[in-house]
This record gives sequence, structure tokens and C-alpha cells, in this order.
Amino acid sequence: MAHLLLRLAGWRVVEDGFPARQGVAIVYPHTSNWDFVVGVLAKWAIGIPVRFWGKDTLFDVPLFGRWLRWLGGIPIERRSPRGAVGAMVHTMREAVARDELLWLALSPEGTRRRTPGWRSGFYRVALDADVPLALVALDYSRREVRVCGFLRLSGDAARDYACLAEAFAGVRGLRPAQASPVQALPKPDTV
Repeated sequence: MAHLLLRLAGWRVVEDGFPARQGVAIVYPHTSNWDFVVGVLAKWAIGIPVRFWGKDTLFDVPLFGRWLRWLGGIPIERRSPRGAVGAMVHTMREAVARDELLWLALSPEGTRRRTPGWRSGFYRVALDADVPLALVALDYSRREVRVCGFLRLSGDAARDYACLAEAFAGVRGLRPAQASPVQALPKPDTV
């Protein structure tokens, strides 16, 4: 059904399987609310019960919050996400130990607006849990949800982000001017 709905909307999903039963999928770029609709349909088309992080205030809306949880949503308080990262690393490690299916999908920018770079949660979860990173392009120019590849993070952020930038080169969101550059957010000044 999801394949049919995507096809009717002119979209297609391009993927060739996943290399592990656990991992983190980054979906880039996130520039529109429509990304969520396309992403959920793609999740259903692929057939993997992917979990995702979402802004906690969305889960407070009656019925909508329940629906988001039913879809696989996990509320994240964006002002203090560190606890969520540690909890997800623990959950991911347990899933690996039990050979349970667990993929977490998220937007590395953390918002639809242009930012100076990407938040670090995806990186820390994939690296600390030692799971693969799926690179998923939400490409409006081709009307594709495309799994561009998989990456085992090295811990060398500069090298890893260079690989990510290469994989996502040429991918266009619905609102290209709102796409954030593929780089880590600058660290805040500490005085």
C-alpha cells in the first residue's frame, strides 16, 4: 500500500537491504513538513519497523502524540538531549546483544530550518553503540527516498563528515535554501 501511495505521488524508494539488524539511519535534508509524510510511507514500503526521534512538544498534543508513538516516535527534549543519546546507546547495545531488530531514523539537522551544521546525537549513538549508519537521501529533485550507502563511523569526525558530504552531494530538499551544510555544528564558546 505504501509503495502504491508513493508511486501515485511520483516517488520511489531505492534501497537494497540493510547490512545489520540494528543501526542509525540519517535522513537528509529535512526542509519541509512533507518530509515526515514521505518518510513514514518509505518506512512502511521498506518494511522495517524504524523508530524515530521527534520534538517532545509534538507528543504532548492529544491523540497526535499517541499516533506518533504508534508510528515509532520517541519524544526528545531538544534543550537537553544528552540523556536521550545515552539511553538510545544502551537500548541499541541491548538490541545487538539480543539480535533484536532496531533501527533509529532521524534528521541530523534536528529541524527544518537551515542551521550552521548537524547535531551530534546520530553520530554519538552510532559510534558508541558500534552500529552502522544508513545514509538516506530525501531527494525531491529525483522524487526518491534513496539509501545512498552505509558507513561505520571511525571516530575521526572530520573524515566521517567528509564521507557524509560526498554521499549527500547533489541531494535537494523541497526547500533547498533551508538545507543545512553537512558538517558538525560548531561547538558553543565556553567562557
